[in-house]
Amino acid sequence: MSYLSDVAALARKDLLLELRAKETIPSMLLFVLSALTIFHFVTPADTKDVSTLGLLWTAIIFTALLGLTRAFVPEREQGLMDALIMAPCDRSAIWVAKAISVFAFLGVAEAIALPAFAVFFSGVTGTTVLAVLLANIGISAVGTLTGAMAVSGRARELILPLLFLPLSIPVVVGGVGASTAGHSGKYLAFLGFYDAVFALLAWASFEFVVAES
Repeated sequence: MSYLSDVAALARKDLLLELRAKETIPSMLLFVLSALTIFHFVTPADTKDVSTLGLLWTAIIFTALLGLTRAFVPEREQGLMDALIMAPCDRSAIWVAKAISVFAFLGVAEAIALPAFAVFFSGVTGTTVLAVLLANIGISAVGTLTGAMAVSGRARELILPLLFLPLSIPVVVGGVGASTAGHSGKYLAFLGFYDAVFALLAWASFEFVVAES
């Protein structure tokens, strides 16, 4: 029970900081809407069908990267990372709480992005929404771990994309595949498998990552 209370306290801290500062979510919203608007005007009208789903997933991945870039900014700027590591709680609780907050930020951004994509392009199905939710779990799990790995580096803005983007390729493959007719079940299962494997790996390795950083 103490573990869950630690997670809840840390996640509440992240969400309250964002509600007060209003930095991460507005920037994510502006970015994803700008990206989809650009995609809308550069894509030929006769190709705005299921083939444009890759554009949606591209926007989601890079919007997530923007949010992950700022995920550990409060801890870095205020020197709180060392204090969190030395706190008398399981270090993996930091990862779980941060992943929850990243998932929440992504959900808010996608609540605007998906309707915008439906207006600009071919519409959004329930399967696509489910694929996005499953993808968010994997993005939050992997992104929080890579964000923690990059936060202490001098070139953190460069290190994070180099770590995160290769690991996000399966999310794009699964997301696009699940959003197309005919093979959605197989790709949804693939996304679920990705989430389970990488969430477990990130949870198990986070303590060692922050101890070395």
